[in-house]
Amino acid sequence: MKRSLITTMIIGVAVTLVVGVLHATKVIHGLEITLGGLVSHYTTSTRVVGEKWQYVLVSLLALGVAWLSLTSVRQNRARLLIVLLLIELLGLSWVCSLYRVYFQPLPSIFAVVLGLIAAEGWIAFAGRGRPLLARTYFANRLSQKELSRLHEGAISFDAQPKTYEVSVVACDVANKYALAEGSEPAVFAKTVEAFIRHATEHLLEAGAYLETANGEGVIAIFGFPANNAGHAEKAVRVGLSLLEDFRKRGQNDGDLPENCDIQVGISSGAIVTAPVKDSGKSRLLTSGEPIELARRFCAANNFYGSNVLIGTRTFDLASQSIVARPIDFMKGIDGQDRHEIYEPLWLASEARPEHIARRDSFWAGVVLYREKRWAEAYTEFQKARGSDEENDLPLQFYLRRLEPLALHLMEAPPD
Repeated sequence: MKRSLITTMIIGVAVTLVVGVLHATKVIHGLEITLGGLVSHYTTSTRVVGEKWQYVLVSLLALGVAWLSLTSVRQNRARLLIVLLLIELLGLSWVCSLYRVYFQPLPSIFAVVLGLIAAEGWIAFAGRGRPLLARTYFANRLSQKELSRLHEGAISFDAQPKTYEVSVVACDVANKYALAEGSEPAVFAKTVEAFIRHATEHLLEAGAYLETANGEGVIAIFGFPANNAGHAEKAVRVGLSLLEDFRKRGQNDGDLPENCDIQVGISSGAIVTAPVKDSGKSRLLTSGEPIELARRFCAANNFYGSNVLIGTRTFDLASQSIVARPIDFMKGIDGQDRHEIYEPLWLASEARPEHIARRDSFWAGVVLYREKRWAEAYTEFQKARGSDEENDLPLQFYLRRLEPLALHLMEAPPD
């Protein structure tokens, strides 16, 4: 913002001086007479807009047009506004003539045109390295749409160490190592290859930055390089849609086994990005706790039987748009902090009243379980059951834990 303001001031002053010199030396006097005669009539006017006000208007227009061009994300829209401004200047001169006031529009028109040319020239000069920067750091890591936004300057990125608030999505094949043991290496490799291809396509199309895509899973980041306040909500939405899309592909594509599923972990927080040299090649270093936590949340799905798990920060940011339930606590990276993990079930806009009621019963059951009120917790978990066709593995996880405890309480003699 400060850089744009300084550039605007320089362009505004330069354009004002150029137009002032052209007007004062009467270089454009002939054009002024011709244009003034078309929209106004000097001979019939009783008053004239003075030179002082002309220069004030010229400077304001030069500054305004430069600022609009330099700060506008969509240059075509800015150009349209400037064309409308030129028409309004001609209209202003005509309206003034109706009141016998002579306003010469040409210096103002010159200020607008020169301000636009100077600003767009500066943009072209300043952005001459953007395509190279985009190819260097983001080739195959962003979709073509996002790369185009980088080229155009719609996404501002400086190749300097910086902190970003993001949401990290880690996804992998569910029960991958059991799948590897139970299938031929060629079949397993084909399955993982298909998963990587489908997952990267889906995440890139959703606007994510692809951090990693290999045999250990796919990691994508929302909120980088474009700052996005809604990164957590978008990450959860994409995680749920990825799960649904993968299951549809598994039913329709021959390269994915029907019994193959995926698991997703999402964590939000701050990461640090910095350009580094690796074997003489420039690349981006990304590091931060959310990346490691997303990996751990992804792997934790194997233990609880869930498909998507999110951290506390992600839940706090996205809770208004999703219906989720608490699952458990996990230790932090340093082994001291504890992170509560949640399972997103539905988008809030798609959840029915019975879904909310079952979620609430499950939530109450988790709270009672943590308070060691086993019988009450077991009752609430029973209320959270869905239809017989649903295979709610996290619910079964808690019921398996509670059945012996609840049975013991029922058989124990009263005090």
